Amino acid sequence: MKKIIALLMVLAMVFALVACGQKTEQQGEQQPTETKVEYKVAMVTDYGDITDESFNQATYEGCKEFCEANNVEFTYKKPSGDSTAERVSAVEAAIDEGYNVIVMPGFAFAGTIYEVQDKYPEVKFIGLDVSEYDITDCFYNHDDQGNWTTLIDEANQPHVAANTYCAVYQEELCGYMAGVAAVKLGYKHLGFLGGMAVPAVVRYGYGFVQGANAAAVELGIAGEVTVEYVYGNQFFGDADITAYMDTWYQTKGVEVVFACGGGIYTSAVEAAKKVEGAKVIGVDVDQAAIIAGLGGEGMTVTSAMKGLAATVKATLGDVILNGNWAAYSGKVANLGLVSGEDPTANFVQIPMESTQWSDSFTQDNYKELVAKMFAGEITVSNDISAMPATEITVNAYDNIKG
Repeated sequence: MKKIIALLMVLAMVFALVACGQKTEQQGEQQPTETKVEYKVAMVTDYGDITDESFNQATYEGCKEFCEANNVEFTYKKPSGDSTAERVSAVEAAIDEGYNVIVMPGFAFAGTIYEVQDKYPEVKFIGLDVSEYDITDCFYNHDDQGNWTTLIDEANQPHVAANTYCAVYQEELCGYMAGVAAVKLGYKHLGFLGGMAVPAVVRYGYGFVQGANAAAVELGIAGEVTVEYVYGNQFFGDADITAYMDTWYQTKGVEVVFACGGGIYTSAVEAAKKVEGAKVIGVDVDQAAIIAGLGGEGMTVTSAMKGLAATVKATLGDVILNGNWAAYSGKVANLGLVSGEDPTANFVQIPMESTQWSDSFTQDNYKELVAKMFAGEITVSNDISAMPATEITVNAYDNIKG
């Protein structure tokens, strides 16, 4: 009898353990496999403000539009000054407030990324127009000529951390579009005023030359088209740059200048205002409104644009809505054309609204150009080792200063 009771007790214990195991397994099936991250987005401006009608404003509006549409908490921070230390402080202020996606527009943020990417591994950093070279440069000491010498920290090799994603742009493509537009809109004496001869600016310029050449050859007027080409060796306009532009417009007869490099466009605008009918081409964003605000109403032929807002919305959408940070982790993407049908969907373009279209170059002509570029029927070199060979005349100089 005792043996039977003992056996029944053992069986009861076995059944209880099985039932418990089944319950635990069922409960486990009801638990999420991973905790969903609640993202909060902060955008940090460089030395400008969100009303600059340039990098900051385009990025801010892209972030704000996405976050409002998707009920994501959003703010922006403006550093107290124009230095890496002050930009880092603004980033850290956002992090202290619980923001875990930080969006930063412009190459000036390379030093900020260097400072924060390893310090805050739980935060995701998105840099726009920040190249791998820009970041790598921050890891090195430099000589008097700015060349790399030794690593600042031998234990800290150059890298883009797993919590960082940067996007750069194929400037040569929108530069090409602007060059085609200028010649097809009837301008034959062009100018390219670059800021400093950094890779992005050079790609803009060489793309512009290639586009002007292609359009001139197509129209059979290669012998009639000339491009004056110079770098100011700085990213701002001043009296010396303006005087140089005065010579272009007033003496050489330059009709339109593609002013490319930070605020250097202000000198082209000031010079163009003194000559009836003189024009400029904007850069990075649609600059027609800001140039009009400087007294250059109707002066902007077109702008060679980077799709900053499009980049922000596409990246945040994939990361926040789809949980797909793995596609961006530790990468520097080179963004260009993604559509041959809708030019406004591309990361490089000229503006549909403010470009001064005419019968000689219509919106449909532009769409046909983009379709051919997207299909590979038109190729644009991004080689910046030498000025592209052309059938038009290119009067190339070194620097106005330095």
